[in-house]
Amino acid sequence: MQMDEVARRGLVLLGCGKMGSAMLAGWLDGGLPKSSVTVLDPKPSDWLQAQGVRLNEDLPEDPAIVLVAVKPQMMGDALPSMQAKGNGTTLFVSVAAGTPIAKFEQALGEKTPIVRAMPNTPSAIGRGITAIIGNAHATAEQVDLAEELLKAVGQVVRLEREEQMDGVTAVSGSGPAYVFHLIETMAKAGEEQGLSPELALQLASATVAGAGALADGSEEHPGKLRENVTSPNGTTQAALDVLMNETDGFPVLLSRALKAAADRSRELANG
Repeated sequence: MQMDEVARRGLVLLGCGKMGSAMLAGWLDGGLPKSSVTVLDPKPSDWLQAQGVRLNEDLPEDPAIVLVAVKPQMMGDALPSMQAKGNGTTLFVSVAAGTPIAKFEQALGEKTPIVRAMPNTPSAIGRGITAIIGNAHATAEQVDLAEELLKAVGQVVRLEREEQMDGVTAVSGSGPAYVFHLIETMAKAGEEQGLSPELALQLASATVAGAGALADGSEEHPGKLRENVTSPNGTTQAALDVLMNETDGFPVLLSRALKAAADRSRELANG
């Protein structure tokens, strides 16, 4: 299934918040006709209303894809309206956190082709990463289509089994918040060393952003990049002796943090 079939049969976007808007912008920039997109959103933004897509209109009879981008707590109200499109040739792609494939199969029909996806917030600027997994009724062609659509907001990786989604949630789904907190804490520590709040925040933000871009664009392992910055018995080594402490440093703390996130993801999926 190619994008021309999506253009012909139509695409339905259920929910158009920050993530849905980022994806929609990517699709339209990629050439998907506005007339092929139907967006259902009870409170459309000014930006959405200005895009020229079909907004809160009747659904296409047999859309190629329905992308579900509503918040998990709204899923119970949103899915029943889609039930008539289940058990057919329409592919459902969910980017809703904590909602397993089984819940979609229960709501839409067990033969419904479904791809579950976990993007993250950098998708809003086209720098996200999304993990996907399809159910038994999603063909290889349909999974390819889901990947192509989600590449509009960044990288896409495929999982071997759905259980891995909890680890993905812990690492990349929730991960941006860890990085933002790192910036906060680096800036605060900089203030303690005599820097102004504005300068400390600017230094911390630019350093984390730059280091992330360097790691993303380099063929070297992050461990090697770390070593490249670290002179024996220098200032970086002094800091790393604290951060890499096996009792109370980063390795122990992040392991605990990611386990807490993954455990909560499992609780939400089973709740």
